[in-house]
Amino acid sequence: MKADALRGHLDALLLATLDGRQLHGYAIIEALQQRSGGALDLPTGTVYPALRRLERAEFVSSAWSTVGGRQRRTYRLTSAGVDALRSERRAWREFTSAIEGVLEGKIIPAQAPTGT
Repeated sequence: MKADALRGHLDALLLATLDGRQLHGYAIIEALQQRSGGALDLPTGTVYPALRRLERAEFVSSAWSTVGGRQRRTYRLTSAGVDALRSERRAWREFTSAIEGVLEGKIIPAQAPTGT
C-alpha cells in the first residue's frame, strides 16, 4: 500500500503503534508492517518526518537510548498523544460505519452531536 493512500491516517497509525510501547523508528516501521500483514511497508522518508511532526505537536516524546548496542531515538506517547489516539479511534469508527452504510446499502441511524 502506498503512502499516498494513507494520507490523513498516518498519524493515527503511528500513535496506535506506539500505544503502550516505546519504540525506535525502524521498530515502528516493522510493527506497522507486521500488524498490517505486510500491506503497510512505509519508507523511512514518510515515517520519520511524521514522528517529528507528532513530537512538535507534543503527542509523542523521544529520547536517545541504546538498543541492540546502538544509539537510537525511541518514541513514546505523551498524555496528549493518548488523548489524540482516543479521538482518532472514535473518528475512525464513525468514518468506517458511515462508509460501510453506503457500500453495503445500510441505513445508519443518525447520531446526536457530542461535545455540547
